[in-house]
Amino acid sequence: MTAVVLGLMTALLWAVSTVSSSRSVRLLSQYSVVAWAMIIGLTLTLPFALATGVPPELSGSNLVWFALAGAGNVVGLLIAYAALKVGKVGLVAPIIACEGAVAAVVSALLGESIAPLVVLALGIIVIGVVVSSVAPDPAPIEHEQPVRAVVLATFAAVVFGLGLFATGHLSGELPVSWLLLPPRIGGVVVLAIPLLLAGRLRMNRAALPYVVTTAFAEVLGFLAYAFAARDSVAVASVLASQFATFAAVIAYLVYRERLGRLQILGVALVVGGVAWLALLQA
Repeated sequence: MTAVVLGLMTALLWAVSTVSSSRSVRLLSQYSVVAWAMIIGLTLTLPFALATGVPPELSGSNLVWFALAGAGNVVGLLIAYAALKVGKVGLVAPIIACEGAVAAVVSALLGESIAPLVVLALGIIVIGVVVSSVAPDPAPIEHEQPVRAVVLATFAAVVFGLGLFATGHLSGELPVSWLLLPPRIGGVVVLAIPLLLAGRLRMNRAALPYVVTTAFAEVLGFLAYAFAARDSVAVASVLASQFATFAAVIAYLVYRERLGRLQILGVALVVGGVAWLALLQA
C-alpha cells in the first residue's frame, strides 16, 4: 500500500513539475528556468546531504558517475524545456518518460542481457513516438511546432536516460540525499553561475511561481519515489512512469491543451510501452 500511495504521489508531483515548467519556459528562456530550478533545488537538498556527511564512496569512479548523472539531468532538462516551449504537454511528456527505456537500451549495449518482451515494449514505444510525430493536430497552440517538439523530446529522453543510467550506478553507493545533488550542483556551477556573471540570469513576477513549483515538485517527487521503491520497485516504477498521463490531464483541464485522436493513440502506445517496460525491468 505504501508503494501505491507514494508511487501515485511521485507521478502527480512530476506531472505538476512538467506542467509548471511548460508555462515558465514560455515566459523565460529554458536556460534561466533550469538555472533557477537548480538553485532552488540545491538550497532545499544540500543541508540534508551535509547533515549525513560526505560519504566515503564519493571518490574515484563514483565521482565520474556523479558528474555524468548531473550532466545528463541538466542537459536533458534544457532540451525538454525547449520541447515544451513549442509543443503540448500531452505530446512531449510521454516521450520524455521514455528515459527508462533508454537506460535499458544502454544497459543492453554494455552487455546486460535484454529479454524479448523488453524488445517488444521498446518497439511499441518507438511506434508510439512515430505516430505522435506524424499525427495531425486539431487544436494547435500558439507558436506550436509539433514535429520539432517530438524530435526535441526524443533527444531529451535519450540524454535523461544516460543520466538515469549513471544514477543507477550510484544508487547502491550513496544516500538518497546525495543522489539528489548531481544535477543541482551541476546546474548551479555550469549554468546558473555563468548566466549570473554574464548578466543573463532572468526572472520575472509571472514566471516566479511556476519556477518555484517546478523545483519543489521535482525534489519532492524524487523523494517520494525513493521511499516507494523501498517498499516495491515494480509498483513504484510503473506508477511513477504515469506522470506523463497525469501531466496531459492537468494540461487539458487547466490550459485546454487538446490532442487529436491519432495523437492520443500515439501517446497511449508510448505510455503503455513505458509502463510495461517499467514492470519488466523492476
